[in-house]
Amino acid sequence: MTLNDIRQLIANDIAATDQLILERLHSDVVLINQIGHYIINNGGKRLRPLMVLLSAKACHYSGKDHLIMAAVIEFIHTSTLLHDDVVDESDTRRGKKTANEVWGNAASVLVGDFLYSRSFEMMVEPGLMRVMQVMSEATNIIAEGEVLQLLNCRDANTDEHRYMEVIHRKTAKLFEAAAQMGAVLTKQPELEQPLADYGRHLGAAFQLIDDVLDYTANEAELGKGVGDDLAEGKPTLPLIYAMQHSSPAQKQIIVSAIEVEGIALLNEVTQIIEQTGAIEFTRQRAQQEAILAKQSLQSLDDSEYKAALITLADLAVNRTH
Repeated sequence: MTLNDIRQLIANDIAATDQLILERLHSDVVLINQIGHYIINNGGKRLRPLMVLLSAKACHYSGKDHLIMAAVIEFIHTSTLLHDDVVDESDTRRGKKTANEVWGNAASVLVGDFLYSRSFEMMVEPGLMRVMQVMSEATNIIAEGEVLQLLNCRDANTDEHRYMEVIHRKTAKLFEAAAQMGAVLTKQPELEQPLADYGRHLGAAFQLIDDVLDYTANEAELGKGVGDDLAEGKPTLPLIYAMQHSSPAQKQIIVSAIEVEGIALLNEVTQIIEQTGAIEFTRQRAQQEAILAKQSLQSLDDSEYKAALITLADLAVNRTH
């Protein structure tokens, strides 16, 4: 089963979600429409809303509120991208100029705020307090993850534990909430934790592969500059592992790259990462997370939707962009 096969499985729900996203993006403020459409339509895998739709089907949901929650998840994700690009001073994403590069930082931050507030406006619609509890907790934890990442930037003393904490808060938490929605909407509390565990492990695997691709991918495929993490002083897992398994001289090169030099030392750092086996180690960690994600689904009834969720975990770690 490929990603296209999975999308075909729920093609009608995906089309309805896309239409809902376009409708709810609308604002009387022209700039909001311009920036919102620019980033929403700028490619992307839409894995998070896909997980909402699949988890709902896997839990035998038959209503329409899963479409709303899929759009909510995508709006929250998009708002974090707008804010991230400002914080990271990024100028490209998915092969195109970032919104902050086109319209400036102030407009990007404020439209990100609009998408956040619109998502909360929408998540009231299912009329379930549990939806609000899960989503408000998720957005709060994501914000904490952003701050933790900021604290880790340019800090070569960041260890694996600190870095994984950032991953679980900043990236995996929204995957977790997306997967959990199926159980929430069908009011099956016994399935909430298994689906949340699935989403958390899948999100961690996805981010770890992102870390790998930042040093190994083709720039055209990646849609952003290779080495962007290094340029921003982010000590990701390949760097952390390489520092722990390199010579003192090599470690000093990585420390200098993280703390001061950044992209100027990309070639040297990439060689050290390859020599120390850091890429393979990070891939193995991602594979372990994917295995845990799949194991978390054991309590779900067998179905083509459960099979699709299992396949998503495999696809997350076997991608090139």
